[in-house]
Amino acid sequence: QVQLVESGGGLVQPGGSLRLSCVASGSIFSIGNMAWYRQAPGKERELVARITSGGSTNYANSVKGRFTISRDNAKNTVYLHMNSLKPEDTSVYYCNADVVTRHAYSGRYWGQGTQVTVSS
Repeated sequence: QVQLVESGGGLVQPGGSLRLSCVASGSIFSIGNMAWYRQAPGKERELVARITSGGSTNYANSVKGRFTISRDNAKNTVYLHMNSLKPEDTSVYYCNADVVTRHAYSGRYWGQGTQVTVSS
């Protein structure tokens, strides 16, 4: 079994910053891509940022220059540093990871989500 647990969400004023963390644990042999998605009420889930095991990144146009994704492979952790937050960034943020388990099973795992609310 593999579990992903996000943390770091909360309420922040427009222009503020937050750092989200997502830790993967369990029967992990290796982790490939890791990513952050978000979903606002009534909207589809959308990709925010993705990072490969080698550190290559890509971002949604709406967050380029404001958000930074990073990872610590030794800790099986991915981060999302969010700056200059806007009310339209308000969403539930989910992390996912492409994992190969010690039983040689490959799959994409999701966290339970963390709420980010940007409001004055």
